[in-house]
Parts: sequence; structure tokens; C-alpha cells
Amino acid sequence: MLTSEGPGKALSIVIVNWNSCAFLRNCLKSIYAAAGATTFEVIVVDNASFDGSKEMAEAEFPEVRFIQSSTNSGFAKANNLGFAISQGESLLFLNPDTEIVGTALETLESALQSIPDAGIVGARLLNGDLSLQISAVQAFPSIWNQVLDMERLRQWFPKARLWGIRALIENTAAATAVDAISGACLMIKRQVFEQVNGFSPDYFMYSEDTDLCFKVMTAGFKSYYVRDARVIHFGGQSSALSSEGHFASVMMRESLKRFFGVRRGSPRATLYQLAMALSALCRLLVIAVVFVLSLGTYRKDGLRNAFVKWFRVFRWSVGLEAWAKKSA
Repeated sequence: MLTSEGPGKALSIVIVNWNSCAFLRNCLKSIYAAAGATTFEVIVVDNASFDGSKEMAEAEFPEVRFIQSSTNSGFAKANNLGFAISQGESLLFLNPDTEIVGTALETLESALQSIPDAGIVGARLLNGDLSLQISAVQAFPSIWNQVLDMERLRQWFPKARLWGIRALIENTAAATAVDAISGACLMIKRQVFEQVNGFSPDYFMYSEDTDLCFKVMTAGFKSYYVRDARVIHFGGQSSALSSEGHFASVMMRESLKRFFGVRRGSPRATLYQLAMALSALCRLLVIAVVFVLSLGTYRKDGLRNAFVKWFRVFRWSVGLEAWAKKSA
């Protein structure tokens, strides 16, 4: 089981940083501006970015406990490292490319401590233009919701259980039970985090938040979406991954395969990979047909980008991980 120095503050905020100095500065500013009466500590774990974040934090936010890692150990291990020196009864795992709005910290902590079966709570995530960010919550991965993972289908059927985003659409209770909360802003009770042994270190990037929510559910607790807590999430800015190479598209599916293997069994993981192969092949054929029928005039750059993405996913799905990693 994970252990730490023991509780001493109401809230510990753990931020894993990688090449996000400018975002981190704004994130920290928003935390201290919005803290109110909350007793808290901030722990930043830098995953070997050496981008000036340490110097910035020491000069502008001397209260922050800054851990400089010599290697990039990934999101899960870095968060566990931050937890190991934390003291809060509640833990908030927060992306550096976020900004706290209003009383979000107090609202989240109040919900976490007042709802008897709550193990995790998450905020209403907003894009930079303050529009709703659909990725705030999601259903646990299944073969079907991964094969049918298309923006157009979510727009047509937003309340379908397949996506798990109904709580975002309906103005029901202030806190609504959901399957999984985004790791961009995830608050969890300390004893629950310890009970489920924290983030699984098997995930380098992606799906570790979903896996944590799954473990919390298995332990008998629920994850709640708290609509009154608002957090701006600039989304993907801190990863600095090239969309041209579509490394993220491959890495996400590799992580999901691991999730299926660990939580659903090896046969389900194999079935997921085969389903991704068929899905990618179908999408490639559709892209090719659209390109031919339009004589290459319909959204040429968009079609090219989509073709590269799904070609890489197809290569991954037929076992060419080495090629995918080399080309990332």
C-alpha cells in the first residue's frame, strides 16, 4: 500500500509538470487567488523538463514544494511521487494547463467530504473560450464505445449511456455519479487513494485516471461530477505532442489496451486491438472514397491528416508497436 508522511492539511494539490512553465505560472496564480479559507499545500513534480519551472516557482511561489525529477517517469508515477510527501486529507491531482475559477476548490472539497459514498469528485471543465469540455467525464471503456468513438455520434446522441456524458448535458443534481473523472482535475479522499494503492505505475500516459476511477468503484466508492465547480482546462497544451505524427493517438490506444488487459482480461484486450484494426481500416476506406469522389478537393489537408492518423492506428493494431514508437 502507498504510504506518506500523514495528514496535516485539508488539501494537497499535486501538479505534474512537463515543459509547461507558462501554463504552470498561471495555474499557480489561480490556485492562490481562489483558495479562500481552504488550508492547502501545493506540490509540483517536474518530469525532467528543465524548462525554468523550478526557478519560476522558487521566485514567485516560494510556498510550493517543488520536486525536480531527473527522468520523465510518466504521469502516474510522478503523481504517486507527489502524494508520497503530501499531508492533505483530500488530494487534488491537477494539470498545469488549468486555471481554478471562483470557489472551485472549496466546492470540490465540500462535495468530497459531504457525500458519504464519494471517493472521487471532478469539476466542470471549460475550454479556453469557456465552452464546455466534454472530456470532463466519460464511461468506462468498452469495445463498443471505442469502436464508435466519433464526435458526430456524440453530438447526435449525447445522452446515450455509451458515452457516459449525460451528467454534462442535463442540469440535474449539483453532484452526479459518473463512471470516470478526467485526470486534468481529479480530487480523491486520501484514505481511498491509499486503499486502492494510488495510480497504477503501469501507465506512462493516458488511461491512468480511468483506471484509478475503476479501482475506486471496485473498492465500493463512487466518482461524482460537481457542476458548480468550474476549472478552465486548455487541454493537451502541456503534452506538447506533435499532431502530425499522431503519437498521442497511438499511445492512447496502447494505454486502453493495457486497461482492457488488466481490468477485463487478456482476451478482451486482444478483441479490442482487433476491433481497432477493423475500425481503422473502415475509416481509411471512407477517407479514400471521399478523396476520390471529390477529386481531392474536399478538405484536402484534413483528409490527409485523418488518413495519417488512422494509418498509424492500423499499423499499431496489427502489432507494429516498434514502428509506432520509432516514428513518434
